[in-house]
Amino acid sequence: MKLSQFKFDLPLNLIAQHPAKKREDARMMVVNRKTGEMENRHFRDILDYFDDKDVFVVNNTRVFSARMYGRKEKTGAKIEVFLLRELNKEHRLWDVIVDPARKIRVGNKLYFGDTEELVAEVIDNTTSRGRTIKFLFEGTDDEFRQVLDKYGETPLPKYIKRKPDEEDRERYQTVYAKHEGAVAAPTAGLHFSRELIKRCEIKGIRFAEVTLHTGLGTFRPIEVEDLSKHKMDAEYYRIEEAASKVVNKAKEGSRRICSIGTTTMRALESSVTAQGYLKPTEGWTNIFIHPPYDFNIADSLVTNFHLPKTSLLIMTCAFAGYELTMEAYKKAIKDKYRFFSYGDALLVI
Repeated sequence: MKLSQFKFDLPLNLIAQHPAKKREDARMMVVNRKTGEMENRHFRDILDYFDDKDVFVVNNTRVFSARMYGRKEKTGAKIEVFLLRELNKEHRLWDVIVDPARKIRVGNKLYFGDTEELVAEVIDNTTSRGRTIKFLFEGTDDEFRQVLDKYGETPLPKYIKRKPDEEDRERYQTVYAKHEGAVAAPTAGLHFSRELIKRCEIKGIRFAEVTLHTGLGTFRPIEVEDLSKHKMDAEYYRIEEAASKVVNKAKEGSRRICSIGTTTMRALESSVTAQGYLKPTEGWTNIFIHPPYDFNIADSLVTNFHLPKTSLLIMTCAFAGYELTMEAYKKAIKDKYRFFSYGDALLVI
């Protein structure tokens, strides 16, 4: 398939700028792959589609305060520093993106905070906007993390046209977030409240947790028309034995397995045995799922409504079918669903 097939026109007023008042009150479109039927529901109604011993697989990655603003030495120019990942804990080396990049060269120092409590030195160029920086900080690792959190802000995507506030620190994070390392939230999971999870558990639905630290690569524009030539950035993931057991038991019992989000699906599809079961793994994945694709583990998917021509939309099309997905998106626009990270949900069964 070609990239141009995944283009659609989205009215800007449908891009959600704030989350729903209550997590589970977000709207949810339910799409049946077999019948093509589409329903308008709310996320709290997800209970109506799953039963005792079915499994929800969730991504328990935790978003950190990845966007920082520093000043360049001598000139005092304001520089945005977006932390991508830690390369070396002992030496405090980080892979980052800087903006504006043309002003930042190897050897430059960047200062953070009014008191210049935190200083970083640029030690390498990685891409046109990418740099490796070394934070010059003398304290313990815990103290360093506290300072990063103090000067960092919630990394809301740029299409949310406002400054992040205190509410975002909680709402741009799933209620089951545990392992820090993501620069973007696994957004399908944002719709679960603790109360809804409790109601699912009372019904007998099991939860299995995997970890995939979402990087900017998930959102990086695809620049090739031929999808088979696109290379995804590698992202760290981990699947523990406990999660594998829960998923494989459900598979053996012909129970439903629902992937909560495309990042979860990428983790699952990166760790499949020859017999089609889930295996415990830790490592890096650059899997790019595009049509046609045979899915091994999950038979249903919760996701949000995504940007045109993105790997997330393309994966949804691989799972639900191209025509059906694009039909669902047309309906979502007509019915004024809210799009992207703080938007509404799509359940494909």
